Amino acid sequence: MSISATDTDKAATDSRLDRRFAAVRAESRAALVTYITAGDPGYDASLATFLGMAEAGADVIELGMPFTDPMADGLAIQHATQRALKAGQTMDRTLAMVSEFRKQDQDTPIVLMGYYNPIYRRGVARFLEQASDAGVDGLIVVDLPPEHDDELCLPAAQAGISFIRLATPTTNSERLPSVLANTSGFLYYVSSNGVTGGAAPTAEKVEAEVGRIREHTDIPVAVGFGIRTAEQAARIGRFADGVVVGSALIDLQANAETPEQGTHDVHALTRELADALRSARK
Repeated sequence: MSISATDTDKAATDSRLDRRFAAVRAESRAALVTYITAGDPGYDASLATFLGMAEAGADVIELGMPFTDPMADGLAIQHATQRALKAGQTMDRTLAMVSEFRKQDQDTPIVLMGYYNPIYRRGVARFLEQASDAGVDGLIVVDLPPEHDDELCLPAAQAGISFIRLATPTTNSERLPSVLANTSGFLYYVSSNGVTGGAAPTAEKVEAEVGRIREHTDIPVAVGFGIRTAEQAARIGRFADGVVVGSALIDLQANAETPEQGTHDVHALTRELADALRSARK
């Protein structure tokens, strides 16, 4: 059974995400998907980092929505979330960051990543309206399985926002069709068991798993968890449609002597990753 993006009544077929993955495919490379936590280490520094990501080479930007219990995340993102919340980051401020980004960039897809609780508390209809108005293209909500698609996934589709599902090494062939059924934009393949920032995946094993997923769908597959260097990104980028890097960027912000240095270092690694992906298949 093959499931395509057009088999669902989800987001528009000509979304920013669709256009971006089509463009990088035409360039015979993988998309660079970068993650930062909104508001880390503070609003101004985070916004400066966010606004420069696309120019540094990010094809898709995931913006983390801070939450007090980030159960799927390792220490790097847990600490980033704590710093952001301590600095006063709110959902309003996260959406404001997207609005600021859209003032200078109408092309780069923005995906909000996080957990359902803050969305539920705000109200799904209100959140989706505000996210759409701000210019959000997709959502990754890690604690809402397919059995709860009525909660957010399907309403997001009606609002024109892609709902990006995660698949893992334990997602077997029986479960995979349920995961794919209402997924659009891309599928996020979690390449290793555990939390974000864990051990680097084995490229050969990941390639086999991506191949298995492609037997069921033509939705782009982006691989993440444990990818920290340009060399690792290039290995995954030889076969994946996208490569997701998050914890390595978060660590640069955390270890910088000043917020400005953190922004500089994040952009520098983003350029290095982007260059590696551009040459990975040559």
